Amino acid sequence: MTLFDENVSVVPAPARRRSRTTLFGLWSLAVAVVVLFVLTFLPTAYVIQQPGPVLDTLGTSKNADGVDVPLISVPNEKNDPTTGQLDLLTVQVNGNRERRPSWIELAAAWFDPSRAVIPIDRIFPEGQTTEQRNTENADLMSDSQLEASAAALRQLGYDVPQVISVASVTADGAAAGLLEAGDVIESVDGTATPTADDVKAAIQAAGGQPVTFGIDRDGTPTTVTVTPRQGDVNGQQQWLVGISLALGFDLPVDVKIQLNDIGGPSAGMMFALGIIDKMSPGDLTGGQHIAGTGTIDEQGQVGAIGGIRQKLYGARDAGATWFLAPSANCNEVVGHVPNGIRVFSVSTLSDSLKVLETIRDGGDLDALPTCEAGNSTGS
Repeated sequence: MTLFDENVSVVPAPARRRSRTTLFGLWSLAVAVVVLFVLTFLPTAYVIQQPGPVLDTLGTSKNADGVDVPLISVPNEKNDPTTGQLDLLTVQVNGNRERRPSWIELAAAWFDPSRAVIPIDRIFPEGQTTEQRNTENADLMSDSQLEASAAALRQLGYDVPQVISVASVTADGAAAGLLEAGDVIESVDGTATPTADDVKAAIQAAGGQPVTFGIDRDGTPTTVTVTPRQGDVNGQQQWLVGISLALGFDLPVDVKIQLNDIGGPSAGMMFALGIIDKMSPGDLTGGQHIAGTGTIDEQGQVGAIGGIRQKLYGARDAGATWFLAPSANCNEVVGHVPNGIRVFSVSTLSDSLKVLETIRDGGDLDALPTCEAGNSTGS
């Protein structure tokens, strides 16, 4: 038991004053919490690119019903077993104009070499909705598949004629009510026009006089006469009939490519390689796991794509050991190749086939073009 003298006052000890260092630390913590809270909700002007799904063009993909089907199928497909892979690569975009990533998400992506922070206007132009962008990318994918099919079949020796058709008709243009979207243009004033440039040249050569289009409309040949009007095109006066043209091909082989929910043109080269593998004897890959990317035109020219650094990491993570990169992207490749993958530079479909042949046959890989700083040829 503790006894106290009733005449003795008990005075509490004075409170300890916090040091300046402690106060500064507490204020810093409070400010950091506030900043963190603000950054969590403050709108950003960026989106994040990251590796997307990787698909083997020699394998399967899910159709609209969720059923696995061959990604590429051709009539009379060869039966040679394929033990390797030819992967196409994609890039996912985290964020859009309706839902933008937070500053915290951007900070995390900034320090991740497999991801990139991109100004939102580069991916989603002002005034374009996410739905519009998806539609545009779907159209680009469709065109890419068609051009890849044409390039592959030409590489295999097939004759693949171009088909020029009317894509749209200007409501107040000279051809309004005469030509229709879908009309296949076969001649102008009796002269065959196998390319879009031939059609345009024939219209200019008429000098404003009526021109007669030989067309195929829904399988029925007919002729339509249109009188061009003068109009301004990039500061120059030209004769116009008020139509836009679409380029297609009369494919001699029914090539089918099944790929849902993926858009854009960057898988073109890998589609072409997959088609050639399925229509040729032997195995293009030699049992190797090869990935690649690049647009392609009907002549087999390989073009630049976006997000190649993310695709390099996507290929590595999927297990690929070889990578085919468009030469036009080489400046973006140098210094950003993840460990475990070897990159080769290609400009044409023939270049890509040469790389596959060398890998398959154990040839001199060091003699093949690679990406070096400054050797980008542009898009």
